[in-house]
Amino acid sequence: MLHQPRSPAETRRCVTLAAGLLLLILAGTAAHAETKLTNSWRVSIGALIDSSPALAPDGTLYFGTFNGKFWALNPNGSRKWVFQTKNEIKSSPALASDGSIYFGSRDRRLYALAADGTKKWDFKTGAWVDSSPALAKDGTIYFGSWDGNFYALNPAGIQQWKFETGAPITSSSAVAADGLIIFGSHSKSLYGLNPNGQKRWEYITDGAIISSPAINAAESVYFSSLDGWFYALNLDGTLRWKLRTGGISESSPVIASDGTVYIGVNHELWAISADGKQKWARGFEGTIESPPVALSDGSVCCNSTHGVLFDMDPQNVIVWSYNCQGYGYASPAVSPQAVIFTPDLASSFSAVPGSAPLAKSPWPKFRGNSRNTGNIAD
Repeated sequence: MLHQPRSPAETRRCVTLAAGLLLLILAGTAAHAETKLTNSWRVSIGALIDSSPALAPDGTLYFGTFNGKFWALNPNGSRKWVFQTKNEIKSSPALASDGSIYFGSRDRRLYALAADGTKKWDFKTGAWVDSSPALAKDGTIYFGSWDGNFYALNPAGIQQWKFETGAPITSSSAVAADGLIIFGSHSKSLYGLNPNGQKRWEYITDGAIISSPAINAAESVYFSSLDGWFYALNLDGTLRWKLRTGGISESSPVIASDGTVYIGVNHELWAISADGKQKWARGFEGTIESPPVALSDGSVCCNSTHGVLFDMDPQNVIVWSYNCQGYGYASPAVSPQAVIFTPDLASSFSAVPGSAPLAKSPWPKFRGNSRNTGNIAD
């Protein structure tokens, strides 16, 4: 069938309609386009940062570096003080309520510093201390070492007890409301210990446990294993459910306000429902080794080793991004004013105005809270 040629007036109407449709498409695309964030300050640190920063109530930021220096920055990014250890620091610091700062180093020691940066004491173990310390309500400090032992020290640095797992411990412990201490080991087990160091239970997997557990209030504990499964246990150590992920990355789980669990699985960020079903997965360039961060607007912030920090809403739509220009092994801190504090440019540290503060959930970030205490009660 032959079509009659359009009149000039009809042609103009078609062009106008097409232009209007294009504008609508562009407007819709713009409405869903991600925001590119810029930093408000950046400080050169001069070394790689694997240590996830702790944020004190006064706004001071604390973190370690791979040249053995432990940094304290003021909220405006100016240097407060620097403490030198004898080897790399991967351990993330924990801040006690009295201002004391605890962290491990690959010089085989756990350190205790005062708020002014002076050393209170150090405790020597038999190997690297990459595990981040957890703090009990009575001030006891819990941490593991590559020597295969899990230690409990009092606030004066005196050993109270140690628990042998027979394999390196890089997983950082989590403390439940009743004082139960939960951590993983390369021994392929997740342990639940009483505050006196006696084993309450042990859950055996088929792979080493190198990530750190997240406690969901009085309900359950979440963790991953290098056997490629993600687990939820009841707090008595019995299995609640498990989900096959195939994951072998170090990322640790966090919990959003609606109960969704987020964790890095190799090159993807997974959203998992509270009953153990995958809600969605988002792929990224680079592996996701650092734990994500759940924010109060329902979104989740995630970094990868490619070095771009992304924020996704609950429907897996990117809200904003920040280009860290490489690296991405530490999880950021988030202030009550929604400022994101993150390692940047591999050897720098930046403040980035974000969109929302931490979620009000049982475990919104690595170590559970801004002070990195690893204690559900905080």
